[in-house]
Amino acid sequence: MNKSIGKCPFCSDGEIIYSKILVSGKQTNVYTCSNASWYSEDGEMFELSKNATCSFRIWGNSLQKWGKRSITPKEVKSLLQGKDVKIKLYSFKTKKEYYKYICLDKEYGISVIWETNI
Repeated sequence: MNKSIGKCPFCSDGEIIYSKILVSGKQTNVYTCSNASWYSEDGEMFELSKNATCSFRIWGNSLQKWGKRSITPKEVKSLLQGKDVKIKLYSFKTKKEYYKYICLDKEYGISVIWETNI
């Protein structure tokens, strides 16, 4: 399933495509620019191909270590539309829940805005 959910914020003509892939035997969402081309030889390390003109991607499981199992298509679509997106995170160390905002990040796909006190 590949579905366009919005314009790429970092290149002039790319669309963000939503799909599901297997990573380490587990299915996860991935959101990539249509101008990005990724490949993997082992299903764990993904590299940008030489013909790609954009590298933007969001791994759906990128916040899993903070208790957020998946970034949803609705959340990504809101980010692409410039809307604020508040998510619930969980610290396994302190056993506390935190509500934080996420934003788009060219290098990492998304970033958590940790400084806010929400």
